[in-house]
Amino acid sequence: MMAPASVLRRLTLVLLSAGMMVGAAAAGLDSEQCVLLKQHVLQPGAPVDCPQLQVVRFSYLDFDQVRHDDGEIMVMAAVAPQVKALFDELLKRRFPLAQARLMEHYQGNDDASMADNNTSAFNDRPITGGGAASLHAYGLAIDINPLQNPYVRRDAQGRLVYSPPAGQAFGERIASRAGSSEQVVELFAQHGFLTWGGDWKKPIDYQHFQVSRKLAERLARLPAPQARQLFESTVVAYRACRTGHGGKPKDRKVCAAAAG
Repeated sequence: MMAPASVLRRLTLVLLSAGMMVGAAAAGLDSEQCVLLKQHVLQPGAPVDCPQLQVVRFSYLDFDQVRHDDGEIMVMAAVAPQVKALFDELLKRRFPLAQARLMEHYQGNDDASMADNNTSAFNDRPITGGGAASLHAYGLAIDINPLQNPYVRRDAQGRLVYSPPAGQAFGERIASRAGSSEQVVELFAQHGFLTWGGDWKKPIDYQHFQVSRKLAERLARLPAPQARQLFESTVVAYRACRTGHGGKPKDRKVCAAAAG
């Protein structure tokens, strides 16, 4: 049983208020950033455009536990407050990130970004293998530590292929290993990124967190304030579901499907 509508509304207002407080740390795209983005990453006909995107800046610890204050990630503006809160929590938990640079540093080349073990989000590209637009093209997917959390598929001969190739060393999953995505699946879900690629069967994408495609398409069509409110409502619904009633929280995947 879900929480009463009145409770969900109050929780939504609380999250929206918190979003306003962290919003100052998320800088919108200025004209120069938009020009650079269109030169290297953003193509005509993309699901979103510059006014719908925002750069979130944050601090993080690297794998030697050295602090860096230059972390940057580009996402849909509607989710920027939750993304800022998410990366602030990663810092608080001392969860390491190798680095976090915008995709224009790699001219939108996903392979180059992964090879550099770069944590990233917005990139106007199709899903791996072609076809529909990736959720990265909406600014609604985040990849963390691609080396420690590789993308894994089988080739025509049935052999496992890792992206980046050096990620093969991390093919055997050890959840306690530094930087492993298994440690933060629930944290990402608590901030609205309800789908984890590590749950997929074919391919498996350990680095990848996203919203549902249905939600992404709805958010892309809405003005920014309404899009933010819709996204926050999914966060509220997921958290309420996970909290449960009578001391019986529901399963993460069940709550993700219901909220997303």
